[in-house]
Amino acid sequence: MKHTLDCTGLECPMPVVKAKNMLEENESITLDVIVDNETAKENVSKLANSMNLSYTVKDDAGKFIITIVKNSSTKVEEHKKGMVLLVKTQYLGSGDDELGAILMKSFVFSLTQSKPYPSKVIFVNSGVKLTTQNEEVIKNLKVLENEGVEIISCGTCLDFYGLKEELKVGTVGNMYDIVDSINNAESKMSV
Repeated sequence: MKHTLDCTGLECPMPVVKAKNMLEENESITLDVIVDNETAKENVSKLANSMNLSYTVKDDAGKFIITIVKNSSTKVEEHKKGMVLLVKTQYLGSGDDELGAILMKSFVFSLTQSKPYPSKVIFVNSGVKLTTQNEEVIKNLKVLENEGVEIISCGTCLDFYGLKEELKVGTVGNMYDIVDSINNAESKMSV
């Protein structure tokens, strides 16, 4: 069964939500998802990849068509569980920002020294400044990433601070990814 889902003009995370719903509702489907921006293209492609589905991307005059194929024999992979750490700010704790920056640097270093590692570390709001501007923290996040920890920075947050082009570790995620990761985690922690 072939369907077309026109998601042009929709903001994050709606293209991913609509595509996921359509894929989950159908045992077998070839789904063309039409989006009009790079972020939506990347996010829908990540969805297909995370569900272990084959997909292709075609650039069609400023619009992207992501064709996702799901058939009844496709095994949709389970989400990786584990601990998810949500980093909400570039500072640890509230009070003095200089102290908060020192504490955050120490906290991230301490993560590299303590096992088990979290399965994902997600950065939102000013926390994305840690994946783009703070070289000491970035160095330690790369250690975690090399050990298999998924490092995700909120795309909306990167855009808000004008930092998307400065991302130095991990990948860009969307709010749907973030909520899905938190919902499927065995344990959660936020700082």
